[in-house]
Amino acid sequence: MVLAPYVLFILPIAVVYENPDLGFLMRLVGLALAGSLLVETAALPLRGSALGWARGVRAVNGHPRIYAVARCVAVVSIAADLTGAVVGRGTIFTQVSGGLPDSPLGSLTALVSGWSALAVALLIASTLGGRASTRRVGGWLLALALTQALLVVMTARAAPLLGFISFVAAAGAISGVIRARYLAVAAVVVALAWPTLFELRNDIRQSGGVSVSEQVTAEDRLRLDLQMSAVAHHRVPVDLPQPGPVDYLRYGLVPRVLDTDRPTISTGVVINQYLGSSATSAYSFLALGNVYFLDGPWAVIVYYGLWSALMVLLLRVGGAPGPMRLAALCFTLAGPLLWSSTYPDSMIAVIQHAVSAVPVFVLLRLTDRSSSSSEGKQHAGRRHQAGTAEIGHALPAGVAGSTRA
Repeated sequence: MVLAPYVLFILPIAVVYENPDLGFLMRLVGLALAGSLLVETAALPLRGSALGWARGVRAVNGHPRIYAVARCVAVVSIAADLTGAVVGRGTIFTQVSGGLPDSPLGSLTALVSGWSALAVALLIASTLGGRASTRRVGGWLLALALTQALLVVMTARAAPLLGFISFVAAAGAISGVIRARYLAVAAVVVALAWPTLFELRNDIRQSGGVSVSEQVTAEDRLRLDLQMSAVAHHRVPVDLPQPGPVDYLRYGLVPRVLDTDRPTISTGVVINQYLGSSATSAYSFLALGNVYFLDGPWAVIVYYGLWSALMVLLLRVGGAPGPMRLAALCFTLAGPLLWSSTYPDSMIAVIQHAVSAVPVFVLLRLTDRSSSSSEGKQHAGRRHQAGTAEIGHALPAGVAGSTRA
């Protein structure tokens, strides 16, 4: 998960275009890999057998209503994303203006902003638990991805689409739900569609009054190695304001609809201003570069080591992961461990998404109890009928006949 994006997208481009900071990029990736490898190596004794894991994961995800709940979460997520875009949430125009949508719908849809990742987790759990076929789950994952593609048109921002596809690929590969050949096909499709998406995004921005550089092509925008290696020319760690513990609690636990006066947190804007640009745009060195930029090289090792430790706890400790642990896994993959995410904003997003998922897991618990109660009554009824039949056979012929009647 840590190494794949850089091996597939960033380092090869740096080699092809002879990026002078290639050595720095490799050292930076090495720091992240060192943190994760230390934890993974120490956790090797916790690895169980594949057969035992498969049996366990089927048992803990066998909730009778999980596929229905997963579909409901997916539908709500799709509706909320589209509605939020209509009222201006997440659009490039809102970002440039530096404000938030005035519509109450913007705040309401933000309450379920993490439900796309939650839907992916529950769909994966449905497949692992044997409650839905891989084909059906794949159809819902495609619907979620197409929604993100539609949001490119509505928000004039393509980064969320690429991030979502990367997240689904990681979650599907780790859980075994998505096969490698499907990932290869998706990568080819995105590569072929990128120039069109880029031009469409620029046209929408220009029609909305946002300036677009004519010198930056679709190919230039894929030079993620330059975006990341720019951090090599700064003395780190840089002293910039970052969210503190109180901010984590305030922004993570309290919905904005209950705290409408709080300012927005955007580390990308802070970095952009530090680099000499305006507050109406944002810049990021990607997740790995931001950790290095803000907290220094040792923080990279610690950061990826701690998140790798969480992965071990979710996947290997305490038996196979159920829906709740799979949701925590997906929130982590879609946030702090996503190569394109913004650190430390993604740390707050994990808390927000976990809080927003609470009602869904309460619903799962309630439906599990009602299903268990219903099944218990059915079993009791069958036992009662069987007992009556056995009594009838044990009685004398005349009484037995009247009993059957």
